[in-house]
Formats: sequence, C-alpha cells, structure tokens
Amino acid sequence: MDYTDLYIDGSWRTTRERFDVINPATEAVLASVASADTNHADAALDAAEAAMAEWAARTPRARSEVLRRAFELMTARLEDFARLITLENGKARADAMGEAAYAAEFFRWFAEEAVRADGLITHAPASGARIIVQHKPAGLAVLITPWNYPAAMGTRKIAPALAAGCGMIIKPASETPLTMLALMPLLEEAGVPKGLVNVLPSKRTGALVDHMLHDPRVRVVSFTGSTAVGRRLLKSAADQVLKPAMELGGNAPCIVFEDADLDIAVEGTMLAKMRNLGEACTAANRIYVHADVAPEFTRRLTARMAALKVGDGTDPGVDVGPLVNADTRDKVAAFVADAVAKGARVECGGEVPAGKGFYYPPTVLSNVPENADCVHDEIFGPVAAIQTFHDQEDAIRRANATEYGLVAYVFSGDFKRALQVCERLEYGMVGLNRGLVSDPAAPFGGTRQSGLGREGGHEGMLEFMETQYISASW
Repeated sequence: MDYTDLYIDGSWRTTRERFDVINPATEAVLASVASADTNHADAALDAAEAAMAEWAARTPRARSEVLRRAFELMTARLEDFARLITLENGKARADAMGEAAYAAEFFRWFAEEAVRADGLITHAPASGARIIVQHKPAGLAVLITPWNYPAAMGTRKIAPALAAGCGMIIKPASETPLTMLALMPLLEEAGVPKGLVNVLPSKRTGALVDHMLHDPRVRVVSFTGSTAVGRRLLKSAADQVLKPAMELGGNAPCIVFEDADLDIAVEGTMLAKMRNLGEACTAANRIYVHADVAPEFTRRLTARMAALKVGDGTDPGVDVGPLVNADTRDKVAAFVADAVAKGARVECGGEVPAGKGFYYPPTVLSNVPENADCVHDEIFGPVAAIQTFHDQEDAIRRANATEYGLVAYVFSGDFKRALQVCERLEYGMVGLNRGLVSDPAAPFGGTRQSGLGREGGHEGMLEFMETQYISASW
C-alpha cells in the first residue's frame, strides 16, 4: 500500500487538494500527497486529546514496551525505510541506511528513558515541610520536522513525546513527507493507540501550524528548521505560552590545530562536512586550519572529496546523491561563485553538472576570504570552505564570531589544550577529534540563535513534561 493520505485517528483520509513529491535524482514526480487544512488539524487534535488520556495513564513500563517494539520493527525494516529516504530526499544508500538506523535508535533510547522520569522527596530545611517533585505529561504536542532527515527528525520527537505520555500531531516537510507517513503502520503494529500520533502533510504549512499553536489543548511545539522560521513560531507560541523546543540553524566551525593527527582530522572533517551531503545544521561550515598544516590537510581532503562518486542514491556504488531541490543546489552554486569572485581557489568540483537531477559535486575551496557569503551563512551542501589561522586566540575568536551556537569541531593532539578550547567555544555541542556528535543518548541542541531546549538524552523527554511540586507535612 502507498501511504500518501493524511493519517488522522488511526485512519487514512484523502483530500481534494494534493501536492507532488519530486525525486531529486530524476526530477520526476514520486507521489501525489494529500494536503491538510485547519479542519483536518482540528480532527487530529480531537483524536490526540482523546487518545492521550488513556496513554498518559499507562505505567511507564507499558509505554516503554511499545517503544521497544517500535525499535525492533523498524530495525527489521531498515532497507525499506532507507530506500524511501533516498527516493524522496536524494541521499545515497549508505547515508540513508545510517539515518534509518539512527532513527530507530531513538525508539530504543526512549524506551529506556520512559521508566526514568525520576522525581524526589526531600525535607525543606527552613519550613520543615516535605518537598515532593514529580514530572507529568505536558499535553498535546505539535511536531514540525525538516526535509533533511525524513525519518530521524521525526523519531527524535515522537519517541520522547510517547515516553512522556503525550499525544501529538506531526507536520512533515512538504519535500519529504513519505517516510513519516510510512512509519505510521509500524507504530500501529508496535501498539501505539489509535489517534495518539497523527501526520498532516500540507502545502499550507504556515496557516496550519499557526492554527494548531493557538488551540488551548496544545502545550508543546517542537520544531527543527531555520532560525528565521523558528523566530516566527516562537511569536505564535507566545500567545498560548507554549513550551518551545527549537532546534534551529547553525554555522559550525571546524578547527584543525597544527598538532592534530591529520588522518583523524581529515576523516573527521569528511564526516562533519559530507554526512547527509552537507545538508545538515551540524555540517562543518567554516574550516579553520593552522597555516603550518593547511597545505597537507587541503591536499588530503581534496583527494578524498574528488574520489567520491556522484549519482542516483539508489545505486549502491554511489557516495553522493543529489541535493533535495533546485533552490538548494542553486544556493550552493551561488556560494561557490561568490567565494571564487572574492579570491577563493577551487581545489576540486565547483561546477553544476549538466542533465537531470539536482546534483552538485563535492567541492573544496581554499583561501576562502572572511567576507565570502559562505562564511556567514549555512552552505547546506557538499562544499568544504577552508581558511587558515596562525594563532589559537584568533581561531577561537573567529569560530565564535557568529549569531549561531549549535556545534563546533576541534582537532588537536593535545587533549588538555583541546578541552580548554572546547570550553571557550560558545556552542551547545563540540566534537573533539570526532566529526559526529549526534547520538540519541546525548542532549542535542544549541545556544544563541541556534535554538532552545534539547533533544535526545534524558533532557529530550523532559521537554514534553511539566514539573509539579507538592508541599506536604506529615
């Protein structure tokens, strides 16, 4: 069965208005998907409210067992999910398999966390009263997911919301709604009650989401996407004083010191830059390399990037698939053209290939000037922009010279020095001699304009819970 309709109250609902999902490798229409309006949102909220009453009353262990079953079912079907991710997003098969496994892992992690919403009982030192603290489900949640991780950005929100005892409505990105729709039968099979999880694809995202955020039953909004959209959602959320969980944009620096192991640094930079084709808020955007090792680092990174095979991600031999759409590809090309016009040198790649598909080749730029547009904005594509530095203080200053604060990367052979640098970087996460920070067991999130709250870790479940304090004497 093709899952292309709205998923409300455990059933599939078609609509008169629909929109096309495009295969970025071929530019052909992949599917026609139902588009929700505010009436559908009301129906989904009604269903979630009714289902949540029973779900929240279940024991933590009962909720945990459902999440564990979801992990097992998804793990058994990774190939199917990976293929669907590739078809609608474009990423190569290996990358899609990695995402599918990562997505499934959130169900296992929060199956374990569901039974650990620990409270406390203590003795107030001044009054002598007992302080009882417990965590309760916050209420209905609206989950808004991006196109770059069609599975993982959904499960990273769904799993903690389920663990906390909440009902939810998911609004997937219009570019990639199919993976999230295909997940619903799996959740049914795992034992998620009818109506608890609802999926509303829509081309009328702004009106649909704003309508839901002004419904008094909604208490949490969780969004992953651009900072500009996040700001608008926060303004809407303020009207109902909702709990916001915002994972927003980034501009990640990657600092390679002169004492770094270059094999580790190049491998880590490849992972930080090319995971998901660079279409990630965690992607290394500004690569600062000490002048003493910059020539060798650039040579090695260029060789690795140039060796990657570009093509349709469904081909097992392909390393790099297309970008998600024409706008994303054109923006990447514009960043490269701007940097070159301002003095950057193209070491490999740098030209849009002819033919169908939204392809852009793996590209390395050296001698990137500070005034290049790609230094101040997310590239969101397979372009490694290298700058050099001589002084540690200068590297830290330049790394922090942005409004964003999601993630940074540091490569150094001196562990003491590296930790000192990490502590001075104004970022919510730092990869130390690692190009990958995302982990379901860790609190994912940023500072400054990169967001509010955390996803994953123990903190991820608490985003969907309210803390209640009871004062008692006995």
